[in-house]
Amino acid sequence: MSGLLNLALVSEAALASETPGVPGIAADFSQDNGWTYLVKAVLIIVFLLTSVLIAIWFERKVVARMQVRPGPNVHGPFGLLQSLADAMKLLLKEDLTVSAADKFVYILAPMIAVFCSLLTFAVIPFGPNVTIPFTDYSTPAQLTDFPVAVLYILACASVGVYGIVLGGWSSGSTYPLLGAVRSTAQVISYELAMGLALVSVFIMAGSMSTSEIVDSQTRVWWALILIPSFVIYIIAMIGETNRLPFDLPEAEGELVSGYMTEYSSMKFAWFFLAEYINMINVSAVATTLFLGGWRAPWPLSAINDGMFNEGWWPILWFLVKVWAFMFVFVWVRGTLLRLRYDQFMKFGWKVLIPAALAWIVVLSVVQGLIRFGDVDNRAILVAAGALFVVAMLAIFLWPARKEPGGAAETAGGATPSGPYRKGATAAPEPFDAFAGGFPVPPLPGQTLPSASRRARRLVPEDSPPGAGPAAPDAQDEEVPRG
Repeated sequence: MSGLLNLALVSEAALASETPGVPGIAADFSQDNGWTYLVKAVLIIVFLLTSVLIAIWFERKVVARMQVRPGPNVHGPFGLLQSLADAMKLLLKEDLTVSAADKFVYILAPMIAVFCSLLTFAVIPFGPNVTIPFTDYSTPAQLTDFPVAVLYILACASVGVYGIVLGGWSSGSTYPLLGAVRSTAQVISYELAMGLALVSVFIMAGSMSTSEIVDSQTRVWWALILIPSFVIYIIAMIGETNRLPFDLPEAEGELVSGYMTEYSSMKFAWFFLAEYINMINVSAVATTLFLGGWRAPWPLSAINDGMFNEGWWPILWFLVKVWAFMFVFVWVRGTLLRLRYDQFMKFGWKVLIPAALAWIVVLSVVQGLIRFGDVDNRAILVAAGALFVVAMLAIFLWPARKEPGGAAETAGGATPSGPYRKGATAAPEPFDAFAGGFPVPPLPGQTLPSASRRARRLVPEDSPPGAGPAAPDAQDEEVPRG
């Protein structure tokens, strides 16, 4: 017992000597005071607000380029002031409040969304210790840090969804409520996959402090070793921020505008602001945990004993990596179509979460063999990566289960009966999409009448619904058009 106590005291003393002030983190905040924290906080808020204006312009320009059109090009050079003009327009529009809404919660919801999105950057390191120009004062390019900083980031993301949920519920309307419920299920599902993807980084880095995780990537970035976790995190961060193809809570084609339907003017702008800040947040987290944070890429990091990893240069590398992820957001939006909600939830629960769990098990076994066994590290990592790739290919390429009563039965005009038995067939039930007064899509096993003109013309008018076309006689030929 005394030996364990001595070992714990020695470890704590070593951490304290490495990091004066707060043990368990790599950044040194011992010289910071209240004014330093205040200036850093103001600079972070200004950075985020400015980045949102640039991100809106950037998204519109990139999507326009993908669609072969100019995009914003009137207000300011290259249309850079278009985002500012849109923000001023929203600020000056008439602010409407729905009469059936819960007024207090209706106004509080966008505030929750914005404030929670602003909290994440408090623990994101922009760079190492920097010296303020014209002074001898040195401080980390980071507001603060603590041993469980990544858990703080996940907590902020979890609480931020309350803004969406309360905004949809308090509006007193059906479509906002549906969007809020969708957002709740979406965040729960994809935050599980995101958290599991981050667990692999904790295993490799041995810490949940953001500054410690950046220091652990001095030799190699975790994105190169933890490729499955990196891919899972990229997919989960798009689903977490409600972006295409996962923007189901604000699907215009089905929910008008989702949880934001009853909002206008500045309250709508706050939701809009929170969405883009969250995009920057998850991009910064991916940069910090997987791409070495503020560290320069390999060819540059080897120049002159790492001169590009000192001073103010690291802030540039950090911004370049963050905007690379922002380009991925825009690229995916301009490329992929929106998924159905059942496809979206199935992908999250049946693909991402099992894959993340399997990868954590493999990684834990590998780490155990490396630390407690005499095995070559590279061989283990290559074998584990190859095994995971084979498993993912098997998941995606495995043929789908065929429905009972295949194409032959369907072509013969029969569908499987209720209890699925081999060879069991039954006559198709007539299906009328307008039976309830409103068009509804067919359920599995139901078929709509043929949409071709010839097939409709061959069906007798007095035939029952669902009946097939009558056999054409010899003189029944299609009249040529024109």
